Amino acid sequence: MLPEKTIERLSMYRRVLTVHQEKGNDFIYSHELASILHLTAVQIRRDVMLIGYTGTQRKGYLITDLIQKISEILDDEVSVNAIIIGMGHLGKAISNYFNSNRSNIKIIAAFDKDQTKVDRIISGIKSYHIENLNKIIKSDNCKIAILSMSPKDAQNVADALIYNGIKGIMNFTSVPLNVPETVYVENYDMITSIEKVAYYVKKN
Repeated sequence: MLPEKTIERLSMYRRVLTVHQEKGNDFIYSHELASILHLTAVQIRRDVMLIGYTGTQRKGYLITDLIQKISEILDDEVSVNAIIIGMGHLGKAISNYFNSNRSNIKIIAAFDKDQTKVDRIISGIKSYHIENLNKIIKSDNCKIAILSMSPKDAQNVADALIYNGIKGIMNFTSVPLNVPETVYVENYDMITSIEKVAYYVKKN
């Protein structure tokens, strides 16, 4: 199993490589990729070697082949169904991004307790009342959930998701979740990130 940070960087590499490919470029050097992502060329080469791929000294990495190799590592053979909890502005933005890009992850349902958002199509996704979690998760074999909801309900909702078979949670709330070891959680605290940016702005 690859380290978490390597997985994160591979995802970033693929996005950058895809942009370069769309611009008509066939090859890219490790130092070019490193410069775009503010990493070192040594780190790029180490990650690429970890997945069993090598470039050439004369031309660098063949973009098509490297994208394919990264995709073999990151993607399932079939698309992965995900759900999103909370269809406020953030939930809509996340849904729009995933379902308008060529992603192996497909958001197939949304949930909210706000009656004005229930039984509607929002951002191209059917929105259900949160009481329907069990039925949708089981019928569509969902394994991933994205939380973009009120922090005060996050743990209770996470408990319900795990009980109904969710194995991975992307947590956009500011509350750390308590989950069993069999469930993977990625926490993204936007408040902390913004405060970190503000700190460095102040120092500079």
